[in-house]
Amino acid sequence: MRGEMRAISKMRPEPGAELITAPIPQPGRGEVLVRVRATAICGTDVHIYEWDPWSQARVTTPRIFGHEFCGDVVEVGEGVTKVKEGQFVSVETHTACGKCFYCLTGLAHICQNAKIMGIDRDGCFAEYVVVPEFNCWIWDIDISDEVAAIQDPFGNAVHTTLATDLVGKTVLITGMGPIGLCAISVAKAAGATEVYVTDVSDYRLDLACKLGADLAINPKREDPVAAVREATGGVGADVLLEMSGSPSAIVQGFDALRKAGFASLLGIPSEPIKLDLANAIIFKSATVQGINGRRMFETWFQARSLLKAGLDITPVITHKMSLWDDLDEGMELMMSGQCGKVILYP
Repeated sequence: MRGEMRAISKMRPEPGAELITAPIPQPGRGEVLVRVRATAICGTDVHIYEWDPWSQARVTTPRIFGHEFCGDVVEVGEGVTKVKEGQFVSVETHTACGKCFYCLTGLAHICQNAKIMGIDRDGCFAEYVVVPEFNCWIWDIDISDEVAAIQDPFGNAVHTTLATDLVGKTVLITGMGPIGLCAISVAKAAGATEVYVTDVSDYRLDLACKLGADLAINPKREDPVAAVREATGGVGADVLLEMSGSPSAIVQGFDALRKAGFASLLGIPSEPIKLDLANAIIFKSATVQGINGRRMFETWFQARSLLKAGLDITPVITHKMSLWDDLDEGMELMMSGQCGKVILYP
């Protein structure tokens, strides 16, 4: 397909983004061209929009950003055998090399040569985007555009939550961004008896309650460690799902975790943090699992099964906007914490 398209690009190393006209990208060998139906704003996109220190060190301009999306395959490149024109797909946004030690041992989600869409290669804040055939998830169940567009964060929630057995367990989730909110539903579906959540945004704590949280704690007003211990008879939570990346939330999460508990860590601190390793983990005999992305494609099969069984994550989606007209407003909402997931339509 030839011609031009609209896109949102970080043109210069400075805050903000621009609406541009760019050539429609052409799929190479093993790649497909996807017409974007819906996309969503991720916390990573906010970092790029703000042009924070992480972005300055990680992103090269100009770059079309955005990586959460779904769409229709409109063209396939040479050598494509699985994906066909007309299919509706979501996309795994970590592109693996398929050749390194990790890829060859079933750990492609931590490929040592991984390229991330919207960061290392042009992303989906555009009318069209080129992606590897390998990364396409072809939908074979009835699913809405907005839910299909957020399989990246939903997959993060699934990967983090299902890292351990939750049947009959009490679960503490720190951080009620969209991933943490999704994790409430996943934890309940996986057999958790009670889910406790923390966040400094009352808006997001209200959303958490609507999604089934049994106890919502704002650390600005009460001690989350004391609240969790009281709710568990002084023992502490069986499982910690850390989604915030906040140094204080991480410390509080480990303090609220019971002895021999399990901690699954997804949140990324902006800088190194101080943690009392002896008391938080060693003397507590805690098991700690770091989470990066989604397992390809085990997590995707798990997520599809949960959706097929009726798990509903639509309450996480709070705003639907135009990609071209409302991007700035959507970014402001994300930065304020007065939203769940923001969907953008091109």
